[in-house]
Amino acid sequence: MPAIAISLADYYEWNFLYAASFAARLARRVLRVGLESDVLLNVNVPRGRRADIKGVKVTRLGRREYNDELIRRKDPFGRDYYWIGGKPPGGAGEPGTDLHAVAGGYVSVTPIELDLTNHALIEQIAGWGLTA
Repeated sequence: MPAIAISLADYYEWNFLYAASFAARLARRVLRVGLESDVLLNVNVPRGRRADIKGVKVTRLGRREYNDELIRRKDPFGRDYYWIGGKPPGGAGEPGTDLHAVAGGYVSVTPIELDLTNHALIEQIAGWGLTA
């Protein structure tokens, strides 16, 4: 089954109208042309209305800079729980990345393979002589 992940790249003003419209158009296209079973499309839509969007770029993943804070709190029964928060992630990214496209006002569409194995390292690590 084809898979698409859509994110609105905004942390303060959530207007999903354009993102929803784009998602519906993209889903219809994917159903018409198909998508490999081990691939998902990671889509990031910049904030704003349709008139603010400059276009669509097919990109690679950028490296996000997270500023997370882990805060320990107590629930009403005195048990610990953890709240993950902090400032919004940063990083404008290099040209050709999803971060760069969204920062420039473009929708980014990044095809992601689900096999995260670093195939180039399999033989090298196998040669380390690891034992149980």
